[in-house]
Amino acid sequence: GLGRRKAIFVGGMIMLGGVVLQVQSANIWQFIIARGLIGFGIAFSVNAAPLLITEVTYPTQRSTITAMYNAMWYVGSIVSAWTTFGTFRMTGSTWSWRIPSVLQALPTLLQCTLIWFCPESPRWLISKGKDQEAKEVLGKYHGDGDINHPLYEYNEIKEAIEVEEEIGQVSWLALFRTPGNRRRMRIIIALGFFCQWSGNGLVSYYINLILEGVGIEKAGTKTLINGLLQIFNFAMALGSALFVERIGRRKIFLASNAGMLIVFSVWTITSALFQETASRVAGNITIVMIFLYYGFYDIAYTPLLVAYAVEILPFRIRAKGFAVLSITINIALIFNQYVTPVALDRIGWKYMLFYVGFLAFELGFIFLYLWETKGRTLEQTAILFDGEPTADALFVEELSVGARRRESRKIVSPERGITVERRVDVYPYTKRPESQITTSDMYEMKSWQNWEGSPRSREN
Repeated sequence: GLGRRKAIFVGGMIMLGGVVLQVQSANIWQFIIARGLIGFGIAFSVNAAPLLITEVTYPTQRSTITAMYNAMWYVGSIVSAWTTFGTFRMTGSTWSWRIPSVLQALPTLLQCTLIWFCPESPRWLISKGKDQEAKEVLGKYHGDGDINHPLYEYNEIKEAIEVEEEIGQVSWLALFRTPGNRRRMRIIIALGFFCQWSGNGLVSYYINLILEGVGIEKAGTKTLINGLLQIFNFAMALGSALFVERIGRRKIFLASNAGMLIVFSVWTITSALFQETASRVAGNITIVMIFLYYGFYDIAYTPLLVAYAVEILPFRIRAKGFAVLSITINIALIFNQYVTPVALDRIGWKYMLFYVGFLAFELGFIFLYLWETKGRTLEQTAILFDGEPTADALFVEELSVGARRRESRKIVSPERGITVERRVDVYPYTKRPESQITTSDMYEMKSWQNWEGSPRSREN
């Protein structure tokens, strides 16, 4: 279609139109229409931006940078929280809501201007027959300006896209047609609901009701707590993003869900104690639990929600699969917006028991169905989910400026308990002894940095 950059630009222009309409709103209906227009525009950007980042970044840095992308959500949240902390005091003036509305235009203007200084996705370029442009992008950003260095990556992308194109036009039904795609959709749809039904919606959208439920009535105190919470959230999400590749996705998700389940259970108990006994101690502990709960939520569902979903989708269904994630999130949001406030008003803390049960379900699901993708390229991750035995074999052809030979070798996969014999390229310039090469090492692409003559080895 449009490509990643043009889609981001179109979305930004639509959002700017929505901001202009919102700022000059004369009644509630104009304000609502403006918000709808902004939401329509942002759908273009949030679907294209993570795809562009994932497909452009260097393989060994992809997971960290993509995780940092979603963690940046809290930068906007911090600006919003502290802006309203100041403007809520402007009683009697419409600028108390117009100023936050105007500020929405700043990041969108930057996006629409700076996107043209970003490269287009090399995978999209190859899919459109623009191979030379793709080589130039890979050479500039992955090969220190030399288009010959990232040839392995180019060939891998080219072959993967050619195989996918043989299938023909990809329909929405293709997302559920093969066992591999059904595995992907099972995880993506689940994560879409998990990221909104883990209890985080109580604070994200109804922090006013939650704080009033533990005795905090002053607007200044509420906005202060909200502002501090957003800073804390950003620190936790960014910190986790920096360690994604070192720790692994599965471990982080498991730790996040286990921590949320424990903390949210305590949060439920303290909320019940306050509402039943008006205990000030219970109310204060609840505030602490809110911060701890978000700490566990932030380490996985903020940085990894987008990063993990994008990397498990092969190129041909990546945009559609990510759209399914967005649709699922919006369906979950409808529930949060129309059910949660009514439930909190009618049954109070008892409504939180639903989330305790759902968090337990989430933990079991993550343990059973979420696969580790640490260290794999996008194409290798696709093969892993499609269940081919060579997915855990030697899939990385190590590039070298020296000669190479081909020989038959048995490749053992301790992760899946299989042995595959296949012809592989062997390079004399690879520094790592064969006995030390593991399946995870092959996937991690860290051998890229050890090749004689590679741009990254020269930097070292």
